Amino acid sequence: MFLAAGAEGAAVHGRGGGGEHRRKAEAGEGRAGPERASLDMRYLRCAPLLPAPWRSPRPRGSAIGPTARKSVPYEKTLQEEGSGSRGPSRPPPRTAEVVVVGGGSLGCQTTYHLAKQGVSSVVLLERDRLTSGTTWHTAGLLWQLRPSDVEVELLAHTRDVVSRELPAETGLHTGWVQNGGLFIASNKQRLDEYKRLMSLGKVYGVESYVLTPSETKDLYPLMNIKDLYGTLYVPKDGTMDPAGTCSTLARAAAARGATIIENCPVTGIQVRADDFGVRRVYAVETAHGTIQTPCVVNCAGTGCSAGVWASVLGRLAGVHVPLVGMHHAYVVTERIEGIQNMPNVRDHDASVYLRLQGDALSVGGYESNPIFWEEVSEKFAFGLFDLDWDVFMKHIEGAINRVPVLEKTGIKSTVCGPESFTADHKPLMGEAPEVRGFFLGCGFNSAGMMLGGGCGRELAHWIIHGRPEKDMYGYDIRRFHHSLTNNNRWIRERSHESYAKNYSVVFPHDEPLAGRNVRKDPLHEELLRQGCVFQERHGWERPGWFSPRGTAPVLDYDYYGAYGRERHRDYTYNRLLGDEYTFDFPPHHDVIKTECLTCRNALALFDMSYFGKFYLVGPEATKAANWLFTADVSKAPGSTVYTCMLNQRGGVESDLTVSRISPGAPASPLAPAFEGDGYYLAIGGAVAQHNWSHITAVLQDMKLQCKLLDCSEELGMMSIQGPLSRVVLQEVLDTDLSNEAFPFSTHKLVTAAGCTVRAMRLSFVGELGWELHVPRADCVKVYQAVMQAGARHGIANAGYRAIDSLSIEKGYRHWHADLRPDDTPLEAGLAFTCKLKSNIPFLGREAVEAQKAKGIFRRLVCFTTEEKVPMFGLEAVWRNGEVVGFIRRADFGFAIDKTIAYGYIRDPAGGPVSLDFVRSGSYELERMGVPYPAQAHTRSPFDPDNQRVKGIY
Repeated sequence: MFLAAGAEGAAVHGRGGGGEHRRKAEAGEGRAGPERASLDMRYLRCAPLLPAPWRSPRPRGSAIGPTARKSVPYEKTLQEEGSGSRGPSRPPPRTAEVVVVGGGSLGCQTTYHLAKQGVSSVVLLERDRLTSGTTWHTAGLLWQLRPSDVEVELLAHTRDVVSRELPAETGLHTGWVQNGGLFIASNKQRLDEYKRLMSLGKVYGVESYVLTPSETKDLYPLMNIKDLYGTLYVPKDGTMDPAGTCSTLARAAAARGATIIENCPVTGIQVRADDFGVRRVYAVETAHGTIQTPCVVNCAGTGCSAGVWASVLGRLAGVHVPLVGMHHAYVVTERIEGIQNMPNVRDHDASVYLRLQGDALSVGGYESNPIFWEEVSEKFAFGLFDLDWDVFMKHIEGAINRVPVLEKTGIKSTVCGPESFTADHKPLMGEAPEVRGFFLGCGFNSAGMMLGGGCGRELAHWIIHGRPEKDMYGYDIRRFHHSLTNNNRWIRERSHESYAKNYSVVFPHDEPLAGRNVRKDPLHEELLRQGCVFQERHGWERPGWFSPRGTAPVLDYDYYGAYGRERHRDYTYNRLLGDEYTFDFPPHHDVIKTECLTCRNALALFDMSYFGKFYLVGPEATKAANWLFTADVSKAPGSTVYTCMLNQRGGVESDLTVSRISPGAPASPLAPAFEGDGYYLAIGGAVAQHNWSHITAVLQDMKLQCKLLDCSEELGMMSIQGPLSRVVLQEVLDTDLSNEAFPFSTHKLVTAAGCTVRAMRLSFVGELGWELHVPRADCVKVYQAVMQAGARHGIANAGYRAIDSLSIEKGYRHWHADLRPDDTPLEAGLAFTCKLKSNIPFLGREAVEAQKAKGIFRRLVCFTTEEKVPMFGLEAVWRNGEVVGFIRRADFGFAIDKTIAYGYIRDPAGGPVSLDFVRSGSYELERMGVPYPAQAHTRSPFDPDNQRVKGIY
């Protein structure tokens, strides 16, 4: 008997793309729009395409209101265990060290890990029952392989918690089932992507196999393989039961002293300013009493109304939580003969997943026209929406194509629930910039169960120690500039695109189409007319590369034609992006080569105006600078120093340049007035908010009398680099640019085209060059003067694609690529930035000195390959037949005409990684399963003696 959608029934469940949260761009020729993820219609059964079992007799559901009650295909939910009482399950305590709000996956995991890490007074508050928001109807799928080393580690910990740790600790079964995972590839690009994951998995011991179509058929006999290119099989993937996992976590946390309180909604967050005006959490107000606490953790995004309550909770404290709620659905089939013990399936090209439970399947995916949850009921808990079949139909078609028996299989139930989604399809974690002690653990984009264990542990460590153990920058709320976190258009557009492209191939040079043109620098229009193809970083439009074929403006977001909007036609920018969706060298490889070699042989101008530009000023600015920066920056005005900032464990939070300045005129963005000492900080624009928050927190904790001023919008920044830069700039600037008069790592206020600018002799590409820091209103005038003077010398515009190549060729680090918060300066080859020979203390010094004494057990190494093969990162590094690491960052070096890759390596025997260890090995880099012989370098392969930056050619 066929059961209509929404009918009573249990025993099967599935959820939202298996808890996927990858922000992806799609395979195929041209632009990787989400609509291209649908199947080739040749492979669909056409008569009838959708028989009665796939149709719902219920009228089309409301896009707004939830149904009062619907069946979810679980044997048990925590709702059923409730007593029906609406009072709190226990009275709230008067005080707590930490209060966690939201009893979903992240709330339970964070509470458990806080208790496990020794927090004796942690309280978990849930407004209804545990799991009542999103977690109760999620699939609990766990896939071990992701395009990120950190995520692979996070997933591994979740798997360990649910499969081993909790059962051993409590004697209870969490519902973990290891039935394996199967990734479907319908084309070469998709399989290449899976092979990249396979290579990274080898570094972490994740077992996986590339299968042919026939081997896939042997593994999964019910599968249609006519359109398969290949598959990736991961035998130790599996599924979790949300109710079983969360109840076991709660029991384990309570056994360690945590207090779990259900039916206790939060009504307010008390925030008070300290003596220095810093806003800090003081207490949590509930309907049943107030808990005084210095720390509240907002986990409402995974356990309460699709994260909508995470935003509400944030507003109670004056914190912006940038996420949106959407409907997200799956359907559950009747019994299917022969499906038992089959692996879970992700068919990304069809935008569908098939999740096994028992003798049936759950079917779901990501569509290009998801329904936004516009109106939220305050009493929404354990609620679902009616399924909108018009939206869901593409997943049905994909499922029938992949497992044809579904065409004649009935539906047991439908599940359409609320989920929270973010602008980049990654969670929101860490301490909010607006309020100290207010932490986020929300917005998990259907991945709360899968990432819960790893993220819960990291969040607990973050709360206790001030930072996570791993590099969590990709999830840190500080990755978003403060101007974006309350920009509703940007949040909505980017969240939609990230959702719609979630199953698309992750290509190296993808750029978003949504949320563009939010922040433009003063040269934007000038460069656009000259063919600039822009990238988006931190809301900024920054130059990527320059097309010789004319202008390529970024247009308003068209939602990929969803919601009745008309798709852009003949969209040049879109087409240029689509041309580069490849794992081979992109079509514009030679254009970027020209930009790079022009810089190496003549000169190029780089617009770097998106950089963060801060002033650290005040009576105790030097005291702050000595503590913040690893290098000695307390030099005479006119000096510029490259330095790092570290955390307490010695990890690199930033690399930047710091210039000592003299006081200037009031309200001047170029030389502000101040009392005491002053420093000018220039920081990569994509991480400006992270740097601002890090510095601010340190200043607050030290209670220093100094200020941090942000002039990023008021100043432009252009860099002129190359052997002819001195010749050209000497015509533009009113100062002597000789080595004697203007040494490397110095700066001056000079005049250019009648405008006062700050000139700095620095290089980020390994050439003779200067940066010009210019008031916004004067940028175009100065730019035009430089280009006019450089015209007869062959000057050219160049973008960040060229910077990526030139900088890796010279061996310069990129923060959050080959330099992260879990890397130390000693490991990264930046010991020269640390003032260890002085007696000046700095943040992280003790950790660096301890590592120096103990030895370096992980080291960043440069590799080159003779074969000209494109690499982009994640390639496994083999030394003498053993995996010793993976590539963090790779590009092609045009001056040396080789592929260059940087990665950290370890000694498999556990010993220190000395330079002799590096030199003595025989290396291969595994790219998509294929090893390529590589040479290791202990010095930069380009200009190792640094002659060119000194002007010696």
